[in-house]
Amino acid sequence: MTTNDAEFLAFLEGRVDACQAKDIDRLMSHYSPDIIYYDVVPPLQFAGSDEVRRNFVRWFDEYDGPIGLETHELNIATSGDVAFAHMLHLDTGNLKDGSDRVMWVRSTVCCRRASGKWLITHEHISMPFDPETLQPWVPPAV
Repeated sequence: MTTNDAEFLAFLEGRVDACQAKDIDRLMSHYSPDIIYYDVVPPLQFAGSDEVRRNFVRWFDEYDGPIGLETHELNIATSGDVAFAHMLHLDTGNLKDGSDRVMWVRSTVCCRRASGKWLITHEHISMPFDPETLQPWVPPAV
């Protein structure tokens, strides 16, 4: 692993830590002001850090307590000041409605480094579904 890879990996781990703690300011420090973020919830595309912040606050507010977010099958590539990663996330926790969440999502992040700091410029989240039933597909643990 190169120094560039190690720095980028630490950056991604910091992003997950901020999500688990529901620390919106720390999480948003990972995003470029002109972020384009695709999610599984309407309106599906969020442009700019204000819209992305509101979307993350909405997600955090669904949980009663911390969010479990485990990264699996992480693949990263860095070259100079550009990096991308794709991974699976296991999203778990207790929801405010009293139910438990266990959900797999796929994530791809694209980043640029400016002034020595990585920032996410594009993120794409998707959820696998069963094409026969059109219901979310919950694969077995990875």
